[in-house]
Amino acid sequence: MAASPQQQGQGAQGGSGGGGWSPEQFWSLLDKADRRFARVRDLPLLGRQEPDAFAKAFRAYTQLWRMQQEHRHRLLDAGLRRWQVGEIAARIAHLYYAQYQRTADTALLSEAFVFYHAVLDRAYFVDADHHLTPAKHLRFLARFLLVALLLARRAHTVPRLAADIRALLEDSKKSFQEAEYKEWKHVAQEIFRFLRADSPFMNMRPLRYSYAFDMPPDKLPTVPPTVKKRGLVLSDAILCSYYPNEVKFTDLSIDVFRMLQCLEWEPCGSFALNNGYSAHDESGQNQPNLLKDLRDAALPPNPLKTILNRPSVTHFLTVLATKCEELLSNGIMLIYLSAAGEMGTSGCCPDSGEKVASNFSKFDISSTSHTSSKEDKEPCLWLGCRETEGSNCIYPGDLIPFTRRPLFLVIDSCISYAFKSIHGIEREETAAMLLSPSSRSSAAGFSGDSTRHTGSQFSMFLTAPLQAFCLLIGNSGTEINRDSYNKAEELLSLSLNEWATTLVASSSLHPVWVEVLGDPLLRRLLLRFIFCRATLSLFKPTSGKAEFLPTCMPPLPELVDAESMLSQSCMMRLASYFGATSQFAFAEITTWPDADAEEAGVTSSSGSANKDVPETARDSDISHSATSF
Repeated sequence: MAASPQQQGQGAQGGSGGGGWSPEQFWSLLDKADRRFARVRDLPLLGRQEPDAFAKAFRAYTQLWRMQQEHRHRLLDAGLRRWQVGEIAARIAHLYYAQYQRTADTALLSEAFVFYHAVLDRAYFVDADHHLTPAKHLRFLARFLLVALLLARRAHTVPRLAADIRALLEDSKKSFQEAEYKEWKHVAQEIFRFLRADSPFMNMRPLRYSYAFDMPPDKLPTVPPTVKKRGLVLSDAILCSYYPNEVKFTDLSIDVFRMLQCLEWEPCGSFALNNGYSAHDESGQNQPNLLKDLRDAALPPNPLKTILNRPSVTHFLTVLATKCEELLSNGIMLIYLSAAGEMGTSGCCPDSGEKVASNFSKFDISSTSHTSSKEDKEPCLWLGCRETEGSNCIYPGDLIPFTRRPLFLVIDSCISYAFKSIHGIEREETAAMLLSPSSRSSAAGFSGDSTRHTGSQFSMFLTAPLQAFCLLIGNSGTEINRDSYNKAEELLSLSLNEWATTLVASSSLHPVWVEVLGDPLLRRLLLRFIFCRATLSLFKPTSGKAEFLPTCMPPLPELVDAESMLSQSCMMRLASYFGATSQFAFAEITTWPDADAEEAGVTSSSGSANKDVPETARDSDISHSATSF
């Protein structure tokens, strides 16, 4: 990681505190820093090796920052403006954010937040002269808003920034040309659509792996020592989403935004245990000892993530090849694709890989045949608009060469079933795949257009499972208080832990899932997938309808199927708590040994009480499992 301004402070002292200092040195260094910032801004956010440009840019802005601190009055007399000081701080913040994008270190996000917040609190950009255009001020607010969202600063900072953007846009309407104003108006509309989807209910708990809600890794059930393991860990991820008119802000769709955080550790780690941790405490960045800002050095590093927004297929494959080449020897690559698809002419539910394999064999650079004829057309994902078919659609066969490395695929699309054809024809490593339903039922709380408003149902189950369950049964979450939500999280945790214990004890568990269970972040995704599959399999509007059910490859043991007694008991426990057992098709012999019927205080969106709770329910003993996966 490039040295930060604080880390480089000692090295910068000699350049700013000498007796021969003059304002001309500051202006010269400012020009040099601007050029270095432009080079950093244009660098691709890819690769494990840090470019030298980052260190050079940090060094230049470190010296600038110290100069303006030590010689503020002389610089003001020499023509320095307050907005220029703010711009230096904002660019330091942007450098920190760019480093976070490259390294996935959330400590860098916090550093970016501190500098952005200083600019806002000290009003460096307020009442600036004509050199600071409204567009530059809006860019600052939008970049700060993105950092605040990623840090879940929803209580005060996010609403303040959103209001400032709206007010500044209206006040500056006459300063913009018509086209530029329409562009910023569209950005503002995207922001408020995004904030509506990222509602307070969706933020009842951190999306990151939090010790306050998720079981600490050293307490997770593990496979027996006799089972052979390679010790693979999630080290890299590619996140890509595209739907026309999807909810997004900058390059982040709401689904990628959630998945991005789901693949990270809450920085405070074990400090969250028994310390009164609150996901909503944003009492100020001026309190360095705030628990939320503590860093647990024992946490493993976050996987490196690359976000692709509407990439061409060649760009996507180039990035994938680069990341596979740099993948650690014990690393797993996660590929998340959320996009609309086209069924092609091969039917709705292909059951084998022969056709994909045969078509893949045709991909020969010496071939002169036209591979995109309608007769041979395969299901594909659209990663961009459909104006140019070949450059924007990706086929399952495109991923086959990369199965020489361990892959974990999450495909959220109406043609996700097509990727099942990869199984069995991988080059060296069996790919683990979580595949979404191919259809969305309008009776299941998520209509076909829900992706445009709240995000994908499948991705929500993987990143915020309790919220997805509530929306499915018609509970918007507006009536759920903090205590009721925490109790529901405990019930979900108990179920997920039981599924995990069953999986690790199974003798028929495929080796690829053994490796997945060894990584806490991937393990959590897998267990939430089992919960999603059980929920949709037992939910009456989708029960027994294959097109509404998610699948995985390789298959999981039957002991965790939705029809198993374990899964039905787990689902009845949670459904009863929300008074929603009548919405699920449970087997008549299903019992509910662990539910707490008398203390269930959550009602459905219609306000009905938990009238479906079985009379034979006994109090649950969940005090030992106050965490959810």
